[in-house]
Amino acid sequence: MSIASKPLIVITGASSGIGLATAKLLSAKGHALLLLARRIERMTALNLPNTLCRAVDVTDRDAFAAAVKDAEQKFGPVDALVNNAGVMLLGNIEQQNPNEWDQMLDVNVKGLLNGVHAVTEGMIARKAGTIINISSVAGRKTFPNHVVYVGTKFAVHGMSENLREELSPHNVRVVVIAPGAVETELLSHTTSDEIKTGYQAWKQDMGGKVLSPEDVANAIDFAYSQPQYVCIREIVLAATRQGA
Repeated sequence: MSIASKPLIVITGASSGIGLATAKLLSAKGHALLLLARRIERMTALNLPNTLCRAVDVTDRDAFAAAVKDAEQKFGPVDALVNNAGVMLLGNIEQQNPNEWDQMLDVNVKGLLNGVHAVTEGMIARKAGTIINISSVAGRKTFPNHVVYVGTKFAVHGMSENLREELSPHNVRVVVIAPGAVETELLSHTTSDEIKTGYQAWKQDMGGKVLSPEDVANAIDFAYSQPQYVCIREIVLAATRQGA
């Protein structure tokens, strides 16, 4: 078993954006890491110490669980899971391809549950651990062309609160991080050029300055770094000029 100065953290969607920024930050603080994403090259290129990188799609429950098992054999028990993997496919409900609905539900909801399933039994047994679910302001309010995406993020909020209630007697924390607009690749998944143009115009209305992935990583670190008896249940953050 490899020795890191701080315990193992699992981060999904770690090949870009919030996940990658969080990996860099928590590695710098001495944590062993399991990084999961479909694009392994971006994760291995970080060359972080005490880090296991696996090309895992979070919708593959068995592959997710196997990667966690391998990481625990190498670094010891998982102390935290950052459920960050997600897709945002915006579209008018009457025109959008229903396959895009399936993709968002599979990744944003079922993929998140696969992560929870992979770590909760061990956390309950140890009576310690933290699950951090990355949601969105879209998990608290609605936006144009966001029907299914909003639905998945409302699900993240609801499931997280229910999960927190169930795990709190076991001294396991559940945290929701709900960012507003962040400068990541998320918008690029949307297939409608018109919607993407409108989204970019909305960002320009905020002076072109939205959250960076590092801003969200800092919020994740803040919530996680509290003593185990302190649970920051939810953090909502957005650019100051983001009105919605």
